[in-house]
Amino acid sequence: MEPNLILTALFLISAAFTVVTAEYVRPQPRKDLQFPWDPKPSSQPQQVHISLAGDKHMRVTWVTGDRSAPSIVEYGTSSGKYSSVTQGESTSYSYLMYKSGLIHHTIIGPLEHGTVYFYRCGGQGPEFQLKTPAAQFPITFAVAGDLGQTGWTKSTLDHIDRCLYDVHLLPGDLSYADYVQSRWDTFGELVQPLASARPWMVTQGNHEKESIPFFKDGFESYNSRWKMPYEESGSSSNLYYSFEVAGAHIIMLGSYTDYDEDSDQYRWLKADLSKVDRHKTPWLLVLFHVPWYNSNKAHQGEGDSMMAAIEPLLYAASVDIMFAGHVHAYERSKRVNSGKSDTCGAVHITIGDGGNREGLAQRYIHPSPEWSVFREASFGHGELKIVNSTHAFWTWHRNDDDEPVRSDQFWMTSLVSSGCVAERRHELRKILISP
Repeated sequence: MEPNLILTALFLISAAFTVVTAEYVRPQPRKDLQFPWDPKPSSQPQQVHISLAGDKHMRVTWVTGDRSAPSIVEYGTSSGKYSSVTQGESTSYSYLMYKSGLIHHTIIGPLEHGTVYFYRCGGQGPEFQLKTPAAQFPITFAVAGDLGQTGWTKSTLDHIDRCLYDVHLLPGDLSYADYVQSRWDTFGELVQPLASARPWMVTQGNHEKESIPFFKDGFESYNSRWKMPYEESGSSSNLYYSFEVAGAHIIMLGSYTDYDEDSDQYRWLKADLSKVDRHKTPWLLVLFHVPWYNSNKAHQGEGDSMMAAIEPLLYAASVDIMFAGHVHAYERSKRVNSGKSDTCGAVHITIGDGGNREGLAQRYIHPSPEWSVFREASFGHGELKIVNSTHAFWTWHRNDDDEPVRSDQFWMTSLVSSGCVAERRHELRKILISP
């Protein structure tokens, strides 16, 4: 047996879930996707994906087998006519018997908002095209976590592809490589059609850690392949960062790095919130992996310590929505804080139902908590359309026998428009200036 497979057997813990009766009869689990060997020239760009990299800039990431391949991106607004070229950087890593290809990261820009660009990586290979997000509302986010590489993953991606979204938000657990590094490569190929055309903004989950005590630090594969704009947002770690798009300020936090009040992450979060201008970005969103409000029996209590440390700060900052994954099901809360409904709290949405191989978390606590509005153990994805500075429309789409079904939907108003931001401004200022 290969060393990677041995490690996988040692580190994976299988979970068994009891099926509960519900109106919706869930389809059977689907197997991992198979990726037949497809030899390509070593210099041909593979696993292409893009991410936002500061104001009017985009990071293009790809992999080549050729370690001498250049990290250049040619781009322009006409197909086959590249008016600009940018040189980037490259990296690689080793993991036991595995050696990654050359991973290229190149930032292009400045780019115009709401514009289609054609681009080519490394001076050869196929042409890709991307569309930059608009400068103003409306803007649409696709949201799906815990993706993996199963038949259900493919169904989720197909449904997202039909959505006219501007940015994909992923609250952790991408490839489910789980120490088998070749699965990072197949995941990169699987998501390339979508991730090369619209920016994917991700944060880490437990399946990205891949640490081996006394031998390998965690998150090396993730950090090497999915570089996010942490430096651009003043963070010292790729595990937490922020970015702005249209009228939304979005914060990506790390559930698996220190988050107490003495941590670098907490200090960075305070500094980041101090720069948020709710006149410019009236909507404030936060993503992390482990949910704080969860009425599923899976992963109960795992987010409590992070919630205790950070919720008071985010409540004072009047965060509108918090997205999480980890629990393989969907759940939406009322506006909530300190464990109970609060009209100035955040809406919490658990959306760890992208299609992973571990299956659905089908056991819930009964009766449901008073703050829980909708919950269902089904694979799917969400779409958040922020219409203007005051209103947004959220929908969750169940993957029902390969047909996208809108199973949950609601309109929400921003905390700016409700007066909560102004009401809590003094409290926020007091927390931000505290040592």
